[in-house]
Amino acid sequence: MNVKGIFVLIVLVSLHVRLLAADAEEGKKLFQARCASCHNVHKKLTGPALAGVDGRRPEDWIIRFVKSSQSMIKTGDAAALAIFNEYNQVVMPDHPDLNDEQVRSIIAFIKAEAAAAPKDDAPFARPGKLTPNLMPLSIYNFPFMLAYLLLIIVIVLLLVFLVNIKSIEKKMHEGNGPES
Repeated sequence: MNVKGIFVLIVLVSLHVRLLAADAEEGKKLFQARCASCHNVHKKLTGPALAGVDGRRPEDWIIRFVKSSQSMIKTGDAAALAIFNEYNQVVMPDHPDLNDEQVRSIIAFIKAEAAAAPKDDAPFARPGKLTPNLMPLSIYNFPFMLAYLLLIIVIVLLLVFLVNIKSIEKKMHEGNGPES
């Protein structure tokens, strides 16, 4: 193989990789809009986890099932009936408006997601992994205790002032005396 042939091969491979990435990106958008409410790649939800679906079923079966699962169930397709019964006979909506390439792009996205390690999407840290960076409420927490004692002193002084405000006003008026 000469240099020109190697260059053409590299260009074709990179173009193919870009097209697969574009398919997966379109598939991601379609998956999020059409499938994500009932399916996850790695976890069972209302519907099955979809990782490895391309290995469990042929691509043409997946395309027919996505476009019209109910017609496959009515015709007695054994795999479609098994899925339907396994998931409590919850009806998967038909997507007849999707063309074959769009369904293939969804499959490409599922393959890409399945190849990546499953993500831990917990919105919080798991117990035991989170170490708070704060001191618990105790006598040894000096800054807190100092602020707490100062607040108590200010509140006590304010209450004493409010209780004695009438007598303080009276003394102020007596000190001025009658004006002539």
